[in-house]
Amino acid sequence: MEKLIMKKAINSQKAPGAIGPYSQAIEAGGMVFVSGQLPIDAVTGVMAQGAKEQTRQSLENVKHILQEAGLTLDNVVKTTVFLEDMSLFAEMNEVYAAYFKAPFPARSAVAVKALPKGASVEIECIAVR
Repeated sequence: MEKLIMKKAINSQKAPGAIGPYSQAIEAGGMVFVSGQLPIDAVTGVMAQGAKEQTRQSLENVKHILQEAGLTLDNVVKTTVFLEDMSLFAEMNEVYAAYFKAPFPARSAVAVKALPKGASVEIECIAVR
């Protein structure tokens, strides 16, 4: 007998829409999986400039999506930060540290060859109820 997995799409008008065949977030089994968030302001459609501002905007987009699910950054247990270059790590980390408090989520931070739309920072996360 096939097990049915219940999943629910979560979308916030305050975060930029998906630019492909995926959801901003999916909730399943009491967990919320937030897709990578580019540093784009949903109202203006403008991408933030600089690693600090891009980190801030990406995390604001994550916050909006979590709020749509009735959660906050306190519910986040894991993040993945994608950077255009590891030279941006210190700037990203400075802003990132202001958004989370102990116990901090587990995190991976990796440099990638390129990010969509020429972004320098993209952040995804997993949150639990």
